Amino acid sequence: MIHLKTDAEIAKMREAGRIVHAILDALEAAARPGVSTWELDQIADRELTRAKARSAFRGYRPRGMTPYPAVICASVNDVVVHGIPNKHTVLRDGDILSIDFACFRNDYCADAARTIAIGNVTAAARDLLETTRTCLERAIDATQPNARLGDVGWAVEEHAKSKGYSLVRDFGGHGIGRAMHEEPSVANHGPAGRGVRLTPGMVIAIEPMLNAGTGSIRTLDDGWTIVTKDRKWSAHFEHTVAVTKDGPVILTLP
Repeated sequence: MIHLKTDAEIAKMREAGRIVHAILDALEAAARPGVSTWELDQIADRELTRAKARSAFRGYRPRGMTPYPAVICASVNDVVVHGIPNKHTVLRDGDILSIDFACFRNDYCADAARTIAIGNVTAAARDLLETTRTCLERAIDATQPNARLGDVGWAVEEHAKSKGYSLVRDFGGHGIGRAMHEEPSVANHGPAGRGVRLTPGMVIAIEPMLNAGTGSIRTLDDGWTIVTKDRKWSAHFEHTVAVTKDGPVILTLP
């Protein structure tokens, strides 16, 4: 069942979203060559405490999986999503780092992700990042009242394919609110004009994931970390977006 949010509920989610945005800003500022993903997780944990918010990731346990042990997902280069922060993964000049982060504030959740360049990256890496970011922007623009979820997915798919990138079809966005994952599922592909009708009060997390190679992925032995099968690089951007009568409103901005 899709739970439509009231204006008051959306206001609470915006409060959580501002915290998510601020902490992602702090992590991006700290992410540089020589810094480990564990250190970034410590920063996020400290800032969560200051904001009087609660991690949505740490302890999260889907069916049959071990609890997630950190407050951020830190995915470097060929890691698509769910990279577990650790002291041994130290950022190097030329890497790309996807940081996914979500928190609860006053019992409501917001979720966002961004992929950042570490030091001097190649032109190919910058194009991957820019294309994925643009896919997200186009998907948000398609999140109009009375449109369909397929329109959102098609906005991602059409732009990604036009630039020669592959989509990660095994993962996508989701509804969000009192739980991090609610209905509906938000695919990163079409067809346009199909699927659930977007209604004011719906809040969804839109999160395109693009690969420089094929869309094939595999899971590492830790049960969480998802990597590209061909070991080519991947990028990930996400915002929490409310559908309103006047159009989409991004909740994970200042």
